[in-house]
Amino acid sequence: MAEMSETQKAQALKTASSLSREQLLDMYRKMNHVRAFEDKVAYFFSRGMVHGTTHLYSGEEATAIGALANLDDQDLMTSTHRGHGHTIGKGIDLNRMMAELLGKETGYCRGKGGSMHIADLTRGNLGANGIVGGGIPIATGAGITLKLRNEGRVVVCFFGDGALNEGTFHESVNMASIWGLPVIYICENNKYGMSFSAKKSMNIEDLSVRAKAYGIPGVTVDGNDVFAVYEAVRKAKKHALKTGPYFIVADTYRFMGHSKSDANKYRTKEEIAEWKERDPIPRMREVLEKTGQFTAKELDEVEAQCKQDIEDAVKFAESSPDPSVDNILDDVYAPSH
Repeated sequence: MAEMSETQKAQALKTASSLSREQLLDMYRKMNHVRAFEDKVAYFFSRGMVHGTTHLYSGEEATAIGALANLDDQDLMTSTHRGHGHTIGKGIDLNRMMAELLGKETGYCRGKGGSMHIADLTRGNLGANGIVGGGIPIATGAGITLKLRNEGRVVVCFFGDGALNEGTFHESVNMASIWGLPVIYICENNKYGMSFSAKKSMNIEDLSVRAKAYGIPGVTVDGNDVFAVYEAVRKAKKHALKTGPYFIVADTYRFMGHSKSDANKYRTKEEIAEWKERDPIPRMREVLEKTGQFTAKELDEVEAQCKQDIEDAVKFAESSPDPSVDNILDDVYAPSH
């Protein structure tokens, strides 16, 4: 397991051994679904088959899947412009998700929202957001609701390092702190806010120290280690339900550009290659094999099936009808009744 210490390896194996075979399979499937989905979306965009833009999650899978493995359908989540991994991690329907990307009537937004606006309230997914830091106050507002209702649920709020300097972050976390809201704020530190290095935008190395300003716990974890993320969020959920908000920084890296038009001129090929050595999927696979619960053949079959699931989602989307111009104004306003 590249870039992992012996202590990290031992902890990952310990965590994996504490989970059921079904839990581990679910996490591994979702990791591979995310990667296969993003590969297919990248293919579509490279050929002009999808309009608008998209922000791919390849390389960051462990953060979303490790975090969301602690949640159920009643727990809530807010996402970001780079939200495909979050939505798949929360158990979204792959067919409807692909249909939305291809602008079809059967998509989550009936083909009108595209990549950055997928939501599914039945799964506790409050939605992706095209505004940097836009999901942070939404998660905080949802936290107020859960606090007032005393329902024993939490909100997981994902955002990137670029959002840490937005006013919405400071105002929202401060409010969550003074009111003891059950919100877990997860910063996916993939090192760049668009093309601007986090090292140039903040005069601190460990971003989690910002939690001290609000009197809440803050930790930094290896965001490419699905088990490290799982353990951090498991602990955070207990704290959030009993005491209040928790701040987690997941150090990770996006393999692809910021968006489809990114030429990657601000980072070197060597840097990208170095981070690909920390690919979270092979890391998880190695741990699964070490538990003795899975054979290489079984995991090969899981990976192949995940790729097939995405191909099936493409077929579903391509066979779905386009939105009708007669319904173009539907869903613009909430129903009046």
